[in-house]
Amino acid sequence: MKGMIIIGNVTKKNIETKVVHGDKGYDPHTGAISFPIYQSATFRHPGLNQSTGYDYSRLQNPTREELENTIASLENGKRGFAFSSGMAAISTVLKLFSPGNHVIVSDDMYGGTYRLFEEIYKGYGLNFSYVDTSVVEDVQGAIKENTVALFIESPTNPLMKVSDIKALSSLSKDRGLLTIVDNTFLTPYYLRPLELGADIVVHSGTKYLGGHNDTLAGLVITSEEGLIDQIQLIQKSEGAVLAPFDCWLILRGIKTLSVRLNKQQENAIIIANWLRKHEAVETVYYAGLPDHAGYEISKKQASGFGAMISFTVRDVKLVAQVLEKVKIILFAESLGGVESLITYPIIQTHSAIPEEMRRKIGVTDKLLRLSVGIESVDDLIMDLDQALKNESDYKEVNE
Repeated sequence: MKGMIIIGNVTKKNIETKVVHGDKGYDPHTGAISFPIYQSATFRHPGLNQSTGYDYSRLQNPTREELENTIASLENGKRGFAFSSGMAAISTVLKLFSPGNHVIVSDDMYGGTYRLFEEIYKGYGLNFSYVDTSVVEDVQGAIKENTVALFIESPTNPLMKVSDIKALSSLSKDRGLLTIVDNTFLTPYYLRPLELGADIVVHSGTKYLGGHNDTLAGLVITSEEGLIDQIQLIQKSEGAVLAPFDCWLILRGIKTLSVRLNKQQENAIIIANWLRKHEAVETVYYAGLPDHAGYEISKKQASGFGAMISFTVRDVKLVAQVLEKVKIILFAESLGGVESLITYPIIQTHSAIPEEMRRKIGVTDKLLRLSVGIESVDDLIMDLDQALKNESDYKEVNE
């Protein structure tokens, strides 16, 4: 059955088991529980017109194959592909399209993706419209005769808008479009877009799948045979593949995905509710809050809300203060690791997005983004509290 892995007579059905055991579960040649790093660029042929199944690591490598099959299983797809970064993965997907094609994109999105679309692929003749994909009617209204695909982030980065993937996938299919979902924030542990009708799923494996801020990776998953053939051709021809050691790091990270995300989400819910009550905080964006616009859709299509929070402070002067004063939480780019990270989108992750567009969607100079880690939630709240205190209050506390 699709999405299940069978070892002997035992079917690995539940995702908590699947993340631990991966595809093969161990090296079938040696029995090694940690799947080996096949650090080889080339492989010996047994004879003329004979192959072990591996010829050259740009085409395929056993360690990469284990990762690709593992992520395909977790997303309940037929085929996975591993790339050298999340941007390399998205770039590969864009090569499915031709000059003159039009793609509808979530307006609230990672700045690096926007930069790739506008500064690279627009030059190759692709056209992009940025729409609030949490509103199905807005997406429907943006479809043109040359529209070929819908590219969704859900939740979006950084304002955590939630799109109805099933409804959008149905709309896309009716119009003959592809639905592409960036599932980096929730991972297949909480959300599996292919089950909701999406055609392609992409990940920055650097984030939650790796989980330790120690490697770059990108992943693409699909069940469509035609897409599989096209993506495979691009992957082997361009060669932006993930190296064996990095594949092993992502495989190792996936083994603890469920326990990490459970703890991170548990912390995030507590922190989001605490931030809402803090006098220095203006607005909190977290899909797990019952009054969040996408709360009900999240409950319907996902099994969790994730651990990404954005919030605005009441006074812009607090931004620099918070970023300088946090001690346990680290001021750094990226997200999804075991360490809590805080980022200032307007000058970091979203600097490539024009000011007018940032202002329109709400990425202001008072917005901070928090990737919640697995530390003690009490320590994280204490750290945020001392960082948010006004300087006068802070002095009084320490006098």
